[in-house]
Amino acid sequence: MSEKSEIIFDKLVYSCAFEKYRGDEEFIPEHFLGFQLSGETHAFSADGNSIVKENSIVFVRKNQLIRTIKYPSKSGKYQFVSITMDNEILRQYALENKIVLERNHQIKHKLFFEADDFLNAYFLSLSPYINKTKEATPKLANLKIREAIELLLQSNPDLRYILFDFSEPYKIDLEEFMNQNFMFNVSVEAFARLTGRSVSGFKRDFARTFNTTPKRWLKEKRLDEAMYRIKQKREKPADFYLDLGFENLSHFYASFKEKFGFTTSEI
Repeated sequence: MSEKSEIIFDKLVYSCAFEKYRGDEEFIPEHFLGFQLSGETHAFSADGNSIVKENSIVFVRKNQLIRTIKYPSKSGKYQFVSITMDNEILRQYALENKIVLERNHQIKHKLFFEADDFLNAYFLSLSPYINKTKEATPKLANLKIREAIELLLQSNPDLRYILFDFSEPYKIDLEEFMNQNFMFNVSVEAFARLTGRSVSGFKRDFARTFNTTPKRWLKEKRLDEAMYRIKQKREKPADFYLDLGFENLSHFYASFKEKFGFTTSEI
């Protein structure tokens, strides 16, 4: 059985699975707070790998790429609940509470932090909505999101420098970013946003930097990495083709032969 994701109310999503499940490549456009009810989530990003263990809370900041593998618990069930804090609600909250940030304040954000009694109780309070014993009105849903913001700030006041940073992503080094994130199978639009560019600006800067198109460069880069993994690390294509952004194994084999002129078994 594949994963089941259900939107309980506008910003609350409940995910459930009964077998190991590999999630899609995800572009995270908004901050979210998540709670691992059961099982584990193994998350992969350009910053490294992380494991979200059962009964742990995770705060994921916006504008990043993440790939996940979801493992059920010993009881056979994977459950994860997340609540999104979008720009509109955060802007309203900042205005109402007269929050002004110091300029150039840097904060090192850890993906995980120790949950206190208040945050644990908060996620328990969402159970009636997940179990469908209670329906959330738009007003109540808004209050639950604001409560999450309050509890996050209570847990770590410095998170305000992340939550209430409404500046547009600045234009970052394209070559460095693409070499760190080429394995993510996401749209050109996502890559453009993450590098602080419009789609047309991204394509223009990409051609200037790499002297080719994004699609062609990504394919070549992934195949070169595949060759390295097969030849130097002795890995099998079936074990890594998804990690390199290929959608299926037959597409990988055809692309590999087209580029190198021989099959992987002939190496």
